[in-house]
Amino acid sequence: MIRPGIDIVRGDRDLPDQVDIAVIGGGITGCSAALWAAEQGYRVALLEKGRIAGEQSSRNWGWVRRMGRAPAEYPLGIESLRLWSGLNQRIARDTGFRRAGIIYSANSDRELAWLDTVAREAQTFGLAVSRLSRAQLAERLPGSDLRATSALLTEDDGRAEPFMATPAIAEAARAAGAGILTSCAVRSLETSGGRVSGVLTERGRIGCAAVILAGGAWSRLFAGNLGIDLPQLRVRSSVMRTTPVRGGPDVALGNGQFGLRPRLDGGYTIARRGRAAVQVTPDAFRLMPRFLPGLRRNLSELSLTLDQSAWDGMVTPRRWADDAVTPFESCRVLDPPPQAGALRRALRDVQRAFPAFVGAQVAESWGGIIDVTPDGVPIIDTAPHLPGLVIATGFSGHGFGIGPAAGQLAAEIATGSAPLVDPAPFRLGRFGAASLRPATQPVTP
Repeated sequence: MIRPGIDIVRGDRDLPDQVDIAVIGGGITGCSAALWAAEQGYRVALLEKGRIAGEQSSRNWGWVRRMGRAPAEYPLGIESLRLWSGLNQRIARDTGFRRAGIIYSANSDRELAWLDTVAREAQTFGLAVSRLSRAQLAERLPGSDLRATSALLTEDDGRAEPFMATPAIAEAARAAGAGILTSCAVRSLETSGGRVSGVLTERGRIGCAAVILAGGAWSRLFAGNLGIDLPQLRVRSSVMRTTPVRGGPDVALGNGQFGLRPRLDGGYTIARRGRAAVQVTPDAFRLMPRFLPGLRRNLSELSLTLDQSAWDGMVTPRRWADDAVTPFESCRVLDPPPQAGALRRALRDVQRAFPAFVGAQVAESWGGIIDVTPDGVPIIDTAPHLPGLVIATGFSGHGFGIGPAAGQLAAEIATGSAPLVDPAPFRLGRFGAASLRPATQPVTP
């Protein structure tokens, strides 16, 4: 199903014979990598098994934030906000980005402790964070009844429209010279002399000197076929949008019950916070030892979901020949149904906090699949034992906001360019996998 409102990017008809960089995955990270590389003069092919932004890059909340991230992500978040701020002008297209502020509120001891941690970490990185009392919060959000005892506000953080942003970046990459191939799954990689020399797609071979794997929830499966053990699980999410609401908050807001974001169309994006639905799949059991410490720390924020993914995980092939039909061709787009009960509770909580939402209509709801690592921090790294392959995945629900910088970082690693931030926190080897960093031969335009 194609969700209403998503800007459709048409794929090119012809397959190039040779490029410098092949990017696997048409989400925001892959499109941003393609954009940066094409702007630098590299020949780029952006390859998507389904459609651009078909999965989580159009299904997320649309927050563009620095506050509240893992410390390892703050530099990437800071750089990404800088890129977002000039992105509309840079690509001559509207991504929906606006610097409009984000608030986190708390009304329990656990939430207050988390706000204290967020405030300390944000100040460490030089972010302007304001602590709001209950009275100040009520003044900032007139007409609300949040009953929060404290809150944090970052005026400089913002939001964008997921259904607009990634397609706009993809079209800008094409304008800069990148080729875009949709409904074109990459089946495997070709190697020569021990390094990547091409991608093998369902439509034929493309020669290349480097590959960026930005396949989101599919990255583990693709990497596994290459013999790379990528620790990544799938978490199911559910989101809704309302029809226009008059008198609602003008900032994005998150608390222990819900998250909401004003939309350009006057409606709001709403989701339930605090209960991530971890899918029970064979991979969940395979990876349990690596994920167990994180599960223990965040047990109150997790739930287990037994759905179609359990059966899919048992019957989906984990290995295939280079010329065989792959799972990526059998399922072009992950489109799970939304969890209606969770969304109903989120809307009720929003209506209690903001009476302006009483009577608001749900225009649309949808599900999505988030790719999660054991520590909730992405992997942006060279692949072990396979020079020329860079992996950029595991964004753990934080990827939209840091997508522009994450894509650029992946492309910088692939080309041997100076990175915009230190990539060390994102190395694959932190999970105990053998992550060798072979000397990457620079890719020249």
